[in-house]
Amino acid sequence: MALTETLQFAGTMFSGAMRIAIPICFGALGSTICERAGIVNIGIEGMMLAGSFGGVVGALVTGSPWIGLLFAMVAGMLFSLLHGVLTIHYGTGHIISGLGVNLLASGVTTVLLVAIWQNRGKSEMVGTLPTIELTFLKKIPFIGQAFGSFSPLFLLLLAAVALLWVFLYKTTFGLRARIVGESPQTADAAGISVPKMQYICVLLCGLLCGLGGAYLSIGDIGMFSRDMVAGRGYIAMAVTIFGAWNPIGALGGGLLFGLAQSLQFRLQQSGIPVQLIQMLPYVITILVLLLVRRKGGGPAAAGKTFDREKH
Repeated sequence: MALTETLQFAGTMFSGAMRIAIPICFGALGSTICERAGIVNIGIEGMMLAGSFGGVVGALVTGSPWIGLLFAMVAGMLFSLLHGVLTIHYGTGHIISGLGVNLLASGVTTVLLVAIWQNRGKSEMVGTLPTIELTFLKKIPFIGQAFGSFSPLFLLLLAAVALLWVFLYKTTFGLRARIVGESPQTADAAGISVPKMQYICVLLCGLLCGLGGAYLSIGDIGMFSRDMVAGRGYIAMAVTIFGAWNPIGALGGGLLFGLAQSLQFRLQQSGIPVQLIQMLPYVITILVLLLVRRKGGGPAAAGKTFDREKH
């Protein structure tokens, strides 16, 4: 009986970790593809926020959360395009541009909240994506608690991880993107259009971030609240580093953070000061980044603006 209860508890923990990890992993995947092409993207937070808002607006206007998902992807891509134009075309510092995108997304969504719902804090409720229920798994310890009920965006996340891995490591286009991130001069000499590759990767980043943001609104609670991403975009960047700029590593890092966060929720009844418990996921994230040793860093040209006339 004790073993069954332990497995059920572990399954519940894993289920909670999955829910927490979904938006972070989408953001980390976006950050991965962006940095692989040489663009550092601090604006993950703002792109996810735009996706959250776009998803709610889409669901409100059309009555369908699935179409809201398309709105979320477009919203994320619009803000990522802005980051791309500033960094690729105008040579703006990547950090400055990303922070600007975050501030703009926060300001624009707050203004639109007031314009649409006359409320600075939150929107009205809209429809959410249906939950996938696998009732035949419910009675199996761990499996039933972990996978008996989950968001369709979890399946989409797994598909995105697999597709992005194939894209980066098994296609000519992915090879070119990685060359651009390592040595844009070499890529240019080989006839590869550096700006084109970077724009495509930045837009893919915005699409993935939009999906991550949409999970927070139409994938979970069915509404938008001001600045609801709440730092997950920055956590996604840490997960990107932990995952060694690899889609599979990003998934693993996101689940690790999700487990830490899930554990935090369950420790709040233990009598430990709540402030210490709330710090737990972030402390674990920092420790992992400090302790995990990698043979190499990120892409060599990440954050460096390529100017063909200067090379």
